[in-house]
Amino acid sequence: MEQTERPILALCYDFDKTLSPDDMQAQGYIQSVHYDVNKFWEAANALARGNDMDANLAYMYLMVQGAYGNFVLKKEALEAYGSKVALFPGVEEWFSRVDAYGDEKGVQVEHYVISSGLKEMIEGTGIAKRFRKIYASAFYYDEKGVAVWPAQAVNYTNKTQFLFRISKGVLDVNDPAVNDRFERDAMRIPFRNMVYFGDSDTDVPCMKLVNSYGGYSIGVYDPEKNDRSKVYRMMQESRIRFFAAADYREGRELDSLVKAIIEKTAVSEALERNHRARREEAEEKRDKK
Repeated sequence: MEQTERPILALCYDFDKTLSPDDMQAQGYIQSVHYDVNKFWEAANALARGNDMDANLAYMYLMVQGAYGNFVLKKEALEAYGSKVALFPGVEEWFSRVDAYGDEKGVQVEHYVISSGLKEMIEGTGIAKRFRKIYASAFYYDEKGVAVWPAQAVNYTNKTQFLFRISKGVLDVNDPAVNDRFERDAMRIPFRNMVYFGDSDTDVPCMKLVNSYGGYSIGVYDPEKNDRSKVYRMMQESRIRFFAAADYREGRELDSLVKAIIEKTAVSEALERNHRARREEAEEKRDKK
């Protein structure tokens, strides 16, 4: 497991309606297969309900079916659709600015996506390289490079496993070491040094997990629509600790909030190091008696 002398703060993001103002599939793909956006999701939900099917597997099936007769569904095509996905204000500049502020405070900032959207589309965005790891639904491709089957389906409940992978530094989705027992001090990124950004009920399991271990959950809402009903409800139900508009520009509330978390991380981790050092010193004295 990779270690670093500086404390690490993991910023973990949902994607749709957290970094982007709409579902990624609804920003070109659904229209290209001659579906009305609302009818596409209605059909996917009906397929899931009628077959005891995971909702994400249902929409992936409809994507494959919809491509027949329209175009060949290859990874490159999905990446091309991803390149057209809109982002909230300031997202493009967010990562380098937050990283630089972390460096200034002695904190290593890392970014992760945990999304029920498509990995291939996220990889097509201009911000893909900013993430240490992208956890999202993905397709399996045949020998001709055509999508034929789901390789990974990420839903709202299994999202939490990826937080454990990030915490333990076991990032490969097929690495069973995520189930190994780790001592508290051996975690690469303790949950107290995690921030989860999300917009809706599908993010609640991750938010609750991060909250329960002393981390930070932030609910975001579209700054243009200014509909705060979801974040109000999540706050009322103690699902989130903070909420702010999904405006990632410098000086906005979200920027100030994350910078404050970075500052707190620097101070609290310095105190934690002092505590561990004094505890080890005391234990050595006891052993010598």
